[in-house]
Amino acid sequence: SLIDSPVVLKILQNWVPRVSHYFDKEHYTYVGHQIVIQESIEHLGAVVWPGALALSQYLESNQEQFNLKDKKVLEIGAGTGLVSIVACILGAYVTATDLPEVLENLSYNISRNTQDMNMHKPEVRKLVWGEDLNEDFPASTYHYDFLLATDVVYHHTALDPLLATIVHFCKPGTILLWANKFRFSSDYEFLEKLSSIFNTTILAEFPESNVKLLKATVREN
Repeated sequence: SLIDSPVVLKILQNWVPRVSHYFDKEHYTYVGHQIVIQESIEHLGAVVWPGALALSQYLESNQEQFNLKDKKVLEIGAGTGLVSIVACILGAYVTATDLPEVLENLSYNISRNTQDMNMHKPEVRKLVWGEDLNEDFPASTYHYDFLLATDVVYHHTALDPLLATIVHFCKPGTILLWANKFRFSSDYEFLEKLSSIFNTTILAEFPESNVKLLKATVREN
């Protein structure tokens, strides 16, 4: 239930900002690895948002509870790729997905941070929420242990296609981990919709950043 008291955490400042004119390169450290993320000013999806930091930190600190080693992990709305890179370092088979215009920067960040490492090679794929899911990711072939999503709910755009996408990928046995800044009534409405379909728990709250981290699983009848 949502009543279980979530752990209250703070997003740690474990990055060193560097500034350049066109691209900001942010340097992070997770799971003992230096991660360099190139952000793009043109696309919202190409900036590191607080939910990504919260989930990366949580995955690093809770490896026993959520062991990603050799698990199949799908990230939707992967953006800059930070969370997918952390999941990769933790040993998962990662597929990072986002809109076509974000994929170039996403692929660049993922390849530069995972090459020359002894880990499963991550995959980057186009996924437009709610579109061509059965064609591109047929349920008979694609089964994921974890579905990761950060900062996918903002204002009230694309929420129905997002929910349809989560429903498509969340099969029995799949764990959705979703971290998001909660600011608008639409954020809470989406949480209500999610809770009406799935077993939903708030795992952690980051009050200074208004971020909540939720876990959702399919209801077993």
